[in-house]
Amino acid sequence: MEGGAAAYNSRTAEEVFRDFRGRRAGMIKALTNDVEKFYQLCDPEKENLCLYGLPNETWEVNLPAEEVPPELPEPALGINFARDGMDEKDWLALVAVHSDAWLLAVAFYFAARFGFDKEARMRLFNMINNLPTIYEVVTGAAKKQTKEKTPHNSSKSNKSGSKTQPRQENTKASKMAPPKDDEESGEEEDEEDEEEHGNTLCGACGSAHDDFWICCDVCERWFHGKCVRITPAKAEHIKQYKCPDCSTNKRARA
Repeated sequence: MEGGAAAYNSRTAEEVFRDFRGRRAGMIKALTNDVEKFYQLCDPEKENLCLYGLPNETWEVNLPAEEVPPELPEPALGINFARDGMDEKDWLALVAVHSDAWLLAVAFYFAARFGFDKEARMRLFNMINNLPTIYEVVTGAAKKQTKEKTPHNSSKSNKSGSKTQPRQENTKASKMAPPKDDEESGEEEDEEDEEEHGNTLCGACGSAHDDFWICCDVCERWFHGKCVRITPAKAEHIKQYKCPDCSTNKRARA
């Protein structure tokens, strides 16, 4: 999907999301794990430079495209000029904000070009919104939000006994809902569960229906077991499950 020069009428929300996730991973590497290299490449003495995330989870600092209009929306121009005029952390955070904006622009450029309908655009947005922003990863806000949710995680684990659940018990809302009177709670909870279940999407493939799910203890997203290669038998021996994205982000920040 790099460059957008593909057969447009065959693309899906899931394919655009994979493109988004790959570009996002590359930009996170540039601003965390590869930050020294990124910093050196953004020499203020050079021309206007942009940070590009590529679908194969790599990144590059380069000049913007010469053609107008470009094949894809262009990232923020001239990120190198502010490098020495700001504190490094503030500069990285600013680049992260513009990187988030660019990723959304690219994703919904594809959505428009591929003719997505309302349902497909909503599905794409939900998959994207389940991931922390680059800004949250770079500034540590994503980790802080996770810590603040820890009491809820403990409560949720006590009620469910396990964070690996079949489809009918996989929503956070149903597991975190306050207890109601026994006589009144049955029908109301069933209706609530049915409504919430329809909105739960796998953090990997973006679809809903499956038999076995597992929840990441870090970002609290749900995944089909088969999408993250976790079986019910294997899940019984996992004390704290981290999804592929959270595992990657942790290594990047190390």
